[in-house]
Amino acid sequence: MLNRLRPQLKLFIDPIAKRIKINPNILTIIGLLISLLSAYMFARGDLLLGGIFILVSGLADIIDGAVARNHAAETPFGGILDSTADRFADAFILIGIIYGGSVNWLIGILALHASLSVSYVRARIEVEGISGSVGIAERAERLVILVAGAFLSVIIGSNYFLALAVILIMVLGYFTVLQRVYHAWRQLKKDK
Repeated sequence: MLNRLRPQLKLFIDPIAKRIKINPNILTIIGLLISLLSAYMFARGDLLLGGIFILVSGLADIIDGAVARNHAAETPFGGILDSTADRFADAFILIGIIYGGSVNWLIGILALHASLSVSYVRARIEVEGISGSVGIAERAERLVILVAGAFLSVIIGSNYFLALAVILIMVLGYFTVLQRVYHAWRQLKKDK
């Protein structure tokens, strides 16, 4: 859903990316390390800094791809590294939230499973030559939900909204998996 904003975001990010002279793979690793800081903050119970570091990590994730595109530095390895770093970042952040006690461990683990499954199903669909970019809760949406939950919890003074955000990620994640599997089934059936 947020992918629809990419053209507008590109107008803002591309001029910045053109000035950055760092290997995009280094930016990917920096984004991953920032997500570790987010996880650490959540584990300590600092929801404000946890949410802020998610935003900074997400910005690094956007910029690494823009730098690669703008400097003709896109490589298959860069794509693999970026996808892998994204999965690790998602896992670290949710593990930090679980460890910090903001959500029941079972709900947290199911949210983590749902998040990883969304990405896995997309990759598997695309192996079959079908676009896997369908569904209500892609990575950007899940991160926005977590940030909103963290910030609302800080404002209200309770972990309630962060816990609700994790539950929402779990539900929407599994729903997105179903959407993608159904999409693949329809496409493969049509191609027969």
